[in-house]
Amino acid sequence: MKKSFQSIFYLLIAAASLHAATTITGTVTNGTNSKPAAGVEVILLKLEGGMSEEARTKADAQGRYKITAENGGAPHVLRVMHQNVSYNQPLPPGTENKDVIVYDAAKKVEGISANVDAMWIKAEPGTGQAQVAEMFVVKNSSTPPRTQMSEKSFEFTLPPGAIVEFSDAMSPGGIPIKTAAVPQGQNHYAFIFPLRPGETTFQIGYHLPYSGELKLEPTANYAVDHVAVGIPKSMQFAPTSSGSAFQLMREENGVEMYVATSVKPGQALGFKVSGTGAFPREQDNAQTLDPNSADGRAANNLPGGGLGRPEETPDALHKYRWWLIGGLLLILIGGAAWTVTRTAPLPAVAAAAPASRSALLLDALKEELFQLESERLQGKLSPEEYEKAKSALDSTLQRAIRRQS
Repeated sequence: MKKSFQSIFYLLIAAASLHAATTITGTVTNGTNSKPAAGVEVILLKLEGGMSEEARTKADAQGRYKITAENGGAPHVLRVMHQNVSYNQPLPPGTENKDVIVYDAAKKVEGISANVDAMWIKAEPGTGQAQVAEMFVVKNSSTPPRTQMSEKSFEFTLPPGAIVEFSDAMSPGGIPIKTAAVPQGQNHYAFIFPLRPGETTFQIGYHLPYSGELKLEPTANYAVDHVAVGIPKSMQFAPTSSGSAFQLMREENGVEMYVATSVKPGQALGFKVSGTGAFPREQDNAQTLDPNSADGRAANNLPGGGLGRPEETPDALHKYRWWLIGGLLLILIGGAAWTVTRTAPLPAVAAAAPASRSALLLDALKEELFQLESERLQGKLSPEEYEKAKSALDSTLQRAIRRQS
């Protein structure tokens, strides 16, 4: 009985602490000149039932700030505004200190390059459509580091007839934010999204009419280190350009990945896909994704993670395996969100907010699922921790999808 009362007491203390106010302090530094970012706006956003502003302050002359989260047990995001660009930092429950680095912004900076352009194509029988999820990884290695921000921060081309279903952008170390792909002309689009120092990831999903065969002529607007195409193994891939640079890097777990490296602007990359197929279900891949699986296969043997040749040859895309896994997971665990967003076309303005709090929550859950899978693959989570977190996220995701529907 005594132990029972003690347990109840500790639970009550823990529950009370979830709602206790937390004071968060930190310093904001200008990474362009290495000086304190005096006077910048510091905004605290609460992620409960959506995203709402909870508090606001300004950094002092030394770049220091202090702000209070009324419910310290809830997840928050710290947003710092500098030269009309926001720098967001996640604040897990209980965070009491968070330093932030911001950068000066310009419409054009030197040192912008495209590292990866990867697309996944599937065509399920009877749909009359090919669904494509495409991902761009853009690197900003400017010196001194600055953020590129303009009405055309990143431009790209989609195939003729593409109908955009969703798009988002993720800054270095951030979470995906629903961001519209703004039409610039025939088949030409741009993201109005800051390219902060480091690697920014853009994702876009679209569908095309499909009658059993699809010819694509990707056009690289930038020099790209790696262009990758992933298809279900039941479909066929064939280059249509002479001297095509595409090579089959590996076929694994029902997915084939074709990669071209060191692609120059305007280089011919034509190919066609035919047949039908879908990517393996997430649960079918669970054993393969698990680096501790009984068959001993390592995590980098899966599509995206195992795009390299056998172990004696360096993996050209090893550095980007998490982005490539994320692109595949976008189809596997993001399929529900894809289905939901198909009923509501994206607005043609980049600053458009999600239609509802449920949509914001759905975006955050997608990122959490991706991060969870990535941490498991890197061995940062025990099987027990993974299962507990995955179960909670799955339950919340289903509720969010039902509300969105």
